[in-house]
Amino acid sequence: MKNFVDIVAMISVLAIPALILFIIIYGAVKKVKIYEAFVEGAKEGFNIGVRIIPYLVAMLVAIGIFRAGGAMELLSKLLSPLTNLINMPAEALPMAIMRPLSGSGALGVMAETIKSHGPDSLIGRMVAVMMGSGETTFYVLAVYFGSVSISKTRQAVPAGIVADVVGIFMSVWIVNLIFG
Repeated sequence: MKNFVDIVAMISVLAIPALILFIIIYGAVKKVKIYEAFVEGAKEGFNIGVRIIPYLVAMLVAIGIFRAGGAMELLSKLLSPLTNLINMPAEALPMAIMRPLSGSGALGVMAETIKSHGPDSLIGRMVAVMMGSGETTFYVLAVYFGSVSISKTRQAVPAGIVADVVGIFMSVWIVNLIFG
């Protein structure tokens, strides 16, 4: 497993520079003015950012109340018998709960967990994999659907929840398989 971990570490270091190089080469081949396209995309992103600020503030306030009110701890305690069945440490449960709600909240949970358990611990790795493999489902629904006035989300909520649960299970399984 040591060699596999080394290979994953090497791929992690090379992934972003390789992606940037690929975009530049692909743009050159397709004769796209990359800098102008980037600036145009950044302008569009800024306008979208301004439009979603009210939804973002509402979501962050709700999450802050959820955490500060102790609901996170209570929910973690209630769900701990289930997490023990799948070999998921109780310390990783706040990440599983927070990730579908907020990316910045999940980042805070991950920073706290890594600070207290270490980045190379089983819990630290599990939380990091959950962070990378999950989506901020409810954030996306509230902010993006709200910014374009979509009120009937249809199958988006159940599909997002199923994807989040699968992501959590797979994170626990993979990390226990490789590092456990």
